Amino acid sequence: MRENNARRRKITALVIIGLLMLLFYGKNLTERQAFKSISSTFTEVYNDRLVVEGYIFRISENLFKIQKLVDHCNINYDYSRVVEEIANHELEIKDIVDDFEQTNLTNQEAVYLADFSAIIENDLQIKNYSLLYSDSSGINKSQVQLYDQKISIAQRDLDNLSKIQLEEGEKLINKANIIINRSQIWSQFEVALLIILGLSLYFILFRNKKVFT
Repeated sequence: MRENNARRRKITALVIIGLLMLLFYGKNLTERQAFKSISSTFTEVYNDRLVVEGYIFRISENLFKIQKLVDHCNINYDYSRVVEEIANHELEIKDIVDDFEQTNLTNQEAVYLADFSAIIENDLQIKNYSLLYSDSSGINKSQVQLYDQKISIAQRDLDNLSKIQLEEGEKLINKANIIINRSQIWSQFEVALLIILGLSLYFILFRNKKVFT
């Protein structure tokens, strides 16, 4: 009778240990997936947010140079090649926008970026310097003001794109924190499982010793 009871207890303990081992295995798989998610999240923060913020800064820099050329801010500057200079800055902006479009864009980003590209391609193309300046009448103020308005709208698109980077970056960081917190909870659960496993082993050894005695 005692031997049957001891055997049943031993089988029960072994079943518990087996279940705990399965839980350990499941927890291990969960941890691997969590680390992959965290790695993917920080990669996304770098590639789609930090790098993109650099794109926005470079675009703004070129846009500012275009505005200076349009507004004739530098009195001592030789404006004989201004159309070519503006065209070069626009080409550089387009190249950066092409790289920008290869990133993981949100719907809002796609809208702002498309609007910005349309302004650069359609509204800021200056084919003739006489649109900005002529020897007889000087600076064409109305045309310059029109270009300045378009540049302001383009800059507003860039500001909105920059805000999106901050918002999306914050979302990704919060996502990573949730994964980390979940992982810490699983670690505490693992400690509890280890305690249960230790007690189960002690139960087997103790009962075996008692039966043997």
